[in-house]
Amino acid sequence: MSEKKLLYESPGEKGKCGFEDVECYRLALEVMEKIDSFSKILPVDEKYDLYTQIRRSSKGLTGNIPEGYGRYHYLDSLPYYSIARSELNETLANLINARVLEYITQPDFESLYQLIRHNEKTLNGFISPVRRQWVGAQEYGDKRIHETSAGSDVTLFKEESE
Repeated sequence: MSEKKLLYESPGEKGKCGFEDVECYRLALEVMEKIDSFSKILPVDEKYDLYTQIRRSSKGLTGNIPEGYGRYHYLDSLPYYSIARSELNETLANLINARVLEYITQPDFESLYQLIRHNEKTLNGFISPVRRQWVGAQEYGDKRIHETSAGSDVTLFKEESE
């Protein structure tokens, strides 16, 4: 079995890991690329509706994973990973709409569905240890830093019960 060609290969230093090397991001790129291809076959009357919604949500997925990854403190990254998961589900909901409206065949739908669900599992697998991680808690305590136009606002953060 031949190995699948990557959609994107980082030109960065070998051995250094960035967001683009994380499995859930690689899968998000694949979802975005396949949704982009699919959206081009939608009817013209969907140009300002389903076409833009499904493309925006799939690209929001690839935007929020790196944004969370780039946050300095792990507590600040969690909301972005949660938004990425929401964007993935919005993409799936729009794909279901496309199937109901018969814009996509059942086999093509099932293939994209499986890819999205696989991406969801890897994203959940990426989020779980981050949620449980308390490295840095001694330095930062139970606080989260929020950026505002007026500066930073520090508020208490309590992890949700599992």
